[in-house]
Order: sequence, then C-alpha cells, then structure tokens
Amino acid sequence: MSQSVNKVVLAYSGGLDTSIIAKWLSETYGCEVVTFTADIGQGEEVEPARAKAKAMGIKEIYIEDLREEFVRDYVFPMFRANAIYEGEYLLGTSIARPLIAKRLIEIANETGADAVSHGATGKGNDQVRFELGAYALKPGVQVIAPWREWDLNSRESLMKYAEEHNIPVDYQKAKTKSPYSMDANLLHISYEGGILEDPWAEAEDDMWRWSVSPEDAPDVATYITLTYEKGDPVALDGERLSPAAMLETLNKIGGDNGIGRLDIVENRYVGMKSRGCYETPGGTIMMKGHRGIESLTLDREVGHLKDALMPKYTEMIYNGYWWSPEREMMQAMIDASQTHVNGDVRMKLYKGSVSVVGRKSEKDSLFDEKIATFEDDEGSYNQADAEGFIKLNALRLRIGAGRKG
Repeated sequence: MSQSVNKVVLAYSGGLDTSIIAKWLSETYGCEVVTFTADIGQGEEVEPARAKAKAMGIKEIYIEDLREEFVRDYVFPMFRANAIYEGEYLLGTSIARPLIAKRLIEIANETGADAVSHGATGKGNDQVRFELGAYALKPGVQVIAPWREWDLNSRESLMKYAEEHNIPVDYQKAKTKSPYSMDANLLHISYEGGILEDPWAEAEDDMWRWSVSPEDAPDVATYITLTYEKGDPVALDGERLSPAAMLETLNKIGGDNGIGRLDIVENRYVGMKSRGCYETPGGTIMMKGHRGIESLTLDREVGHLKDALMPKYTEMIYNGYWWSPEREMMQAMIDASQTHVNGDVRMKLYKGSVSVVGRKSEKDSLFDEKIATFEDDEGSYNQADAEGFIKLNALRLRIGAGRKG
C-alpha cells in the first residue's frame, strides 16, 4: 500500500474474483468501495452484479450499457486504420480497455474517489492498459492492483477467502466452468489457459462459442452487401443499423459461416509469449469490407502511407496507449483519410472464408474504366508516355550498374 485510500472505484464483473477483490479492498485499505460494471456485449447478464454488490454492503453501484459507445467510438475508429497486431490479431480485448478506464476515472470524479482498482493479473497486458489509461486521464489517481499485492495466488486460497468472508460461491457453476480463461465483448471472445498453454496442442472444437467449424458451415455461400460512409459500415443489405447492431448482426452471420477463428502465439507487452485463441466473426467481415472499399476510393500514396503506419498505430492500442497524444494525432490523420471512403462492398462468405466480389462508389470511386481497360481506350492513356517514366526511374539503377563495371 502506497498511501491511504478513502474511496475506490472497482471494475466489477460480478464474478468470484472481483467479488473477493471488493471485500479485500474494504478490509485491506479500510475504504469505501464503488463498483462499476460495464455491458460491452459480453453476452452475459450484467444486472445480477447489482444484487451481488448489494449483498456485500456496496452502497454506490454503477451498471452501464456501453455497447453503442464501444463500437462507435473505439471499434470503428480502430478499423478505419485496418489495425492488425502481428499480422493476425484484431485487438478485440485491447480496444475494450480504454473505454473501461475512461469510465472508471469519470466515476471516480463523480463520487469523489481517490483510487481505482481492477482484477487484471501481474502477468498480462490488461494491467498496463487499465493503468496507462487511468494515469493519462487523471494523473494523480492511485491505482490498486490486488493481484500484485495479495497472497491469494491459487484457486484454493481464493475459495477459502470467499468462505471465510461469506462471499457466495456457486459450486455447481464452478464444477461446470470452462477450463479456459475467457474474455468477451461485442468485437470478440478470447480463450487462454487449459490445453492452450501447450502451443502444439490443437484447440478442442467444443471450446468455440460463437462460430461453427468451417467444415460444418453451410454448403451454399452467403452473400452480403455492406455500405460504408467515411470508412464506417452503416448499412447491411440496404438496411441502416446502429454501430452495435451492425457488429452484433455480422457476428451472427459470420459465426454461422465459420468465419473469424484464430489461433496464435503473440508477444505480450510485458515480455512473454502467450498462446491464445480468438473468435472475431463480425470484425473479420468488417475488415475485409473496409479494405475492399478503400481499394476503390483511396488515393494510392494515402493508402500506402496508412499501411506503413498501421503497425505503429496497432502497437499503441495493444500496449495500452489509446489515450496517448501520439495515438490521437495519428487518429486525426486516419480519420481525415476516410472522407471519400464511401460506397458498397459485396462479399461472399463460405466455410470460414470472406471474399470481396464487388465494390462500387457513385461519387468517390477512383477507378476509371476508360483508362484501365484492355480494349481501345480512345486516347485516354498514351502508352508512349511510359517510356520516359521508366527511363527516369531507371536512371539511378543504370548509374549504379555502371559503377560496378
């Protein structure tokens, strides 16, 4: 403990671990605990957390539906950048943390709390993401990370603590609990632990929750059309949807077609390698569609510059720097690039794959059929001009080759 605490806001899931943390904070710091539970589309009821918090004597309880804000203000801006970590991961866990950190700090300000707390362990990335966000938004706040302080380092010790402090444990649920550590939101669901700790072991098929196996997906392809405005998908097959409804619907369509499964070994910011599995069906479709409409509407050099900067932007999000000035600067550039990224993309979904099979933009297309055609272009493009272009670009190569001789 670094200083006294009068009131702390806890990111509270309602599960056993954070229930224990709520009691431990009260006992260890002698402080009042405020709980904050966010619904970001994890697929579980969040309202029962209220009853659990009340049963522990919590007086200030925040339960909020943040699904629309999550997709509109975090997922969509990230997808405008085509952000992919280490060539594969669509950052489903990473992008949820800055929103939770923001609300923790806002609630701390509203309630006069001088500290915030979370249930992330000392081995993972989430501790970094939560705390970098908290310090960026409230520099003087105290952050309490129980997993770095207490001695409850085993499931047995946690269960014993729960029994000693009358914290309800659903033993029936515990017996049927998945062997995997899972985290879900509207963008994805992640799996770690269990047999996944052996990077050679194949994930069990019954582990996956959102998608069918590609082998069991329909034998007939599904076609959909996404409409993009300024880089964001706003309509599906002509029907306008809110950001959260769009992602939720695409998750269902993608999952039914076996799309979005991923099994990777990634490099955590804290230094270790970690094997994880992810399901991101809607995000996989959105990413493919976004690149499809950008290919038609985005200037070549703008697109190439975006692609060159994307890994750096992605690392900022993965490592927890969403609230940094460099991410905000880069976001402004990315958003400016999306002004003309408008139009429709038709996609074919089939047994785990997503293909762009058509794209159009009435006002913003840079594709000129007269110039691109293999037929007679009626003078739209003078092929003789290419000779000087090639010779000028070859000049340094010719000089260099002469020196070698």
